[in-house]
Amino acid sequence: RSDINCKPLSSLVVLAGYKTVKQALVNQAEDFGDRDITPVFYDFNQGHGILFTNGDSWKEMRRFALTNLRDFGMGKKGSEEKILEEIPYLIEVLEKHEGKAFDTAQPVLYAVSNIISAIVYGSRFEYTDPLFTGLVDRVNENVHLIGSASMQMYNMFPWLGPWINNLTHLKKNVADMKMEVTELVRGLKETLNPHMCRGFVDSFLVRKQTLEESGNMDSFYHDDNLVFSVGNLFGAGTDTTGTTLRWGLLLMAKYPHIQDQVQEEISSVIGSRQPLVEDRKNLPYTDAVIHETQRLASIAPMAVPHTTSRDVTFQGYFIKKGTSVIPLLTSVLQDDSEWESPHTFNPSHFLDEQGGFVKRDAFMAFSAGRRVCLGEGLARIELFLFFTSLLQRFRFSPPPEVTEDDLDLTPLPGFTLHPSPHQLCAVSRV
Repeated sequence: RSDINCKPLSSLVVLAGYKTVKQALVNQAEDFGDRDITPVFYDFNQGHGILFTNGDSWKEMRRFALTNLRDFGMGKKGSEEKILEEIPYLIEVLEKHEGKAFDTAQPVLYAVSNIISAIVYGSRFEYTDPLFTGLVDRVNENVHLIGSASMQMYNMFPWLGPWINNLTHLKKNVADMKMEVTELVRGLKETLNPHMCRGFVDSFLVRKQTLEESGNMDSFYHDDNLVFSVGNLFGAGTDTTGTTLRWGLLLMAKYPHIQDQVQEEISSVIGSRQPLVEDRKNLPYTDAVIHETQRLASIAPMAVPHTTSRDVTFQGYFIKKGTSVIPLLTSVLQDDSEWESPHTFNPSHFLDEQGGFVKRDAFMAFSAGRRVCLGEGLARIELFLFFTSLLQRFRFSPPPEVTEDDLDLTPLPGFTLHPSPHQLCAVSRV
């Protein structure tokens, strides 16, 4: 490929263990802070957006996103209001199953996706809206396609592209996503009020319009950066949090004694009222269970690949500029020198002797450094409010013909690690 920002995999460094990953991503953040734009990521974003870009465009888009997402709901109060609005819709869907087994994937992902949708577009979608369900289902499919073996072969040997069916499928999904997001943006543009922005898209359009009116036609605020930034935010805001929440419900069904303790704590501290963000400090065991779910599930085991921004000497090794770098987050979250029982589900990892919640430095579920997840604050609030609200309302268990021991914790292969297909029963506790 002739594009200098996109290169096949040639040399690779894997960072393993908490101390090594921290040294690279935090202590030498500038050296290891660029994104590795592999062929599949270039095809997916074409050099635009937030996740898979470098240089001035990335800096401006990330800064703009952080500033505006806080304004439109990623701040504590704004996001809490949007999540509390969404929770009844999710509960209603689960109640319709009347305690019978169902697949958690669609309702959970739809609910979580509606939070980032409300922040980006300014409104939520109905779970039956075909445009919305198509966008969410396509995100889910792309995660598996990007993580497939054939896509890794394509990254190493891009000339194989014409013979890789998964690549053809992925490109179609990207084209469909771009077309649908463009249509949503067009609708918002037609009803745009510069004095009353509804969400991220409105704010971007106003900035773009202002710059054009001042004669600046070469800014980073163009249609491609808007569409792909929206796609990045929607995809990341749907997949990671939704997948983690699904792992949490599966683990509660797998370990009913832990579910008992969570529900006892919620009942004694909150009772029947709606859980709020401020309750977290009084629910240390529940908070520990959520963190332990993130640690053990390790849904982004290799993070998003980095690359060195310059020649660097690291732990006695010389690494050339442009070398692909994979921070192995699983090796941090399951580092046996940092965690007492790294391969088992143990909420005590985040509790002190008195049962209080304890932060752990090796908890890098959101990565670290310059490329730390920009939605970390939102994700933490979502996980807490959705998880506590669902556990307050329902008892999660395997289908009658399946035992807890039969529940499989083997993840599906993909760019992020989803639970294997399964069904759970959500029995009302009310």
